Amino acid sequence: MTDSCSSVSKLLEKYFDREVTDKERLLVESHLQSCLTCRDTLMSMEGLRTFIKAPVEEAVQQEDFPWVWQKIDREIRSQEKGSWWQSLRSWMGLSPLFKKKVWIPAVATIATLLFISTQVIFKKIPSYSERSVVEYIESETYNIMVYESEKTKTTMIWLFDEEDQESSRS
Repeated sequence: MTDSCSSVSKLLEKYFDREVTDKERLLVESHLQSCLTCRDTLMSMEGLRTFIKAPVEEAVQQEDFPWVWQKIDREIRSQEKGSWWQSLRSWMGLSPLFKKKVWIPAVATIATLLFISTQVIFKKIPSYSERSVVEYIESETYNIMVYESEKTKTTMIWLFDEEDQESSRS
């Protein structure tokens, strides 16, 4: 093998795969016209390509690619699905509304309105349905009024003199 054969043999595979520059292609083609060994090497590469290519093309013709895709699709769908939070986050990432972050002020406004409305709705209104008992007792010397509240457990007693009461009536 000559020096030119060793330099061309490095380029021979690239030439065979059509990956050489124009300058390299001219160099290899001019060498192949004069070198029988390099031509034989190139012919054996072609024979190897044909030997490999025929069974591959036959397998491609026999293969049903839609069926293969269906099988792949079925495997993808059968894998465990994410949580509802992950699906919500992925949906929010795809939605153009959520990409613009417009929803942050809207959620804050809704939360504020809910807080205010619950304060108004559940505001404690004073109840006057407090059970209480008022008794008034008259006697010759004193008049007594007793007020008892069940809720606050309070008892109030008023004692009126007969004279005070008559003077207040006139």
